[in-house]
Amino acid sequence: MIDSGGSALQIGILSAIMVGGANFSQVFYAPFISNFKFKRKFLLIGINSRIVALLGMALLLFYSGELENKTVIWLIFLLISFFSFGGAYANVSYTDILGKSVLKDSRKSFFSIRQVLNGAILFLSALAAKQVLSASQYPENYAFAFLIACGALLLASAGFWNIKEVVPSKLPVKNASAFIHWMKNELSGNLRLKYFLGFVNTMGVSISVLPFMILYAKNIAGEAEVNAGLFLVFKIIGSVATGLILFLLAKKYQYRYLLYGSSLLAFILPLFILMSPESPAFPVIFIIGGVIFTIYNITMNGILLELSGTENRTLYAGITGTGNIFPALFPVVGGWIIQQFGFTPFFLLYMLIIAASGYFIYKINCLK
Repeated sequence: MIDSGGSALQIGILSAIMVGGANFSQVFYAPFISNFKFKRKFLLIGINSRIVALLGMALLLFYSGELENKTVIWLIFLLISFFSFGGAYANVSYTDILGKSVLKDSRKSFFSIRQVLNGAILFLSALAAKQVLSASQYPENYAFAFLIACGALLLASAGFWNIKEVVPSKLPVKNASAFIHWMKNELSGNLRLKYFLGFVNTMGVSISVLPFMILYAKNIAGEAEVNAGLFLVFKIIGSVATGLILFLLAKKYQYRYLLYGSSLLAFILPLFILMSPESPAFPVIFIIGGVIFTIYNITMNGILLELSGTENRTLYAGITGTGNIFPALFPVVGGWIIQQFGFTPFFLLYMLIIAASGYFIYKINCLK
């Protein structure tokens, strides 16, 4: 997006779609999917839509030289939206299948080791991507990278085709009004769910700040001096190290302490720029970003499974989508603030929102 001439506002809109906007759509998918005992086919529909989107991105980049930058930007929006909404559609079914497949006592270990494996594979992928990106010029190098990603996801999806669902989970929802009524009852009867949504709406913005860090780096150092792939490697290093530590300590830590710790790290992240605006420590920033990303994913999944049961888990995954309203709006508002007033007000607003997450962490009162 940046290489095609995208502005801070456009990057904000794209980040909104990827981080929160697509996840909000889960609230519409969940009532439909909840009516079925087994969810694998819906999971596969979502995964296959992402494969198609990655292939589309590869083809777009191969032929982008024949298109105007405006057209390229709009097609990026379209394909990334298709990719992100497909992921949100798959996530509703994935959450249900995951909850039925992993024992309660093994969830912390599972989420931690999954993050380690994901991070390790991402690290190797980042190194491979670095080689692919340096082997040819833009946009062919990125086109090859997306084509490889398409093939890798196609190969990885083979495991999901072999899933055998043996535990049915169905909570019938007749129509939209019935779902709204059910959702109101759940929110009024389960206060921890309400505070959990508050936490997602505040702490969720931490996931969308790193693209703006890259934009800031390009502004102060210039396009040619910034290696976004290297930043990704630093993020993965933080993610893998955190996942490994949490796996080793799976039986010793509680979610509440992870939540407070990640909130504190997210709060101090912009301080590296505000305290040293001309030469911020970007490697440290992206390593911390990887730590925050990993802790957020582990705690989000763990708390959601803790709050829900087998029958209502699909609908709970849908309700969680409403917790992504502010993370979806924040990148758009943030992009506008950067264009109008600069980065400092943007970072101050971000820190204020992150500070508010502490209240919701306290009220969730995680027991595990």
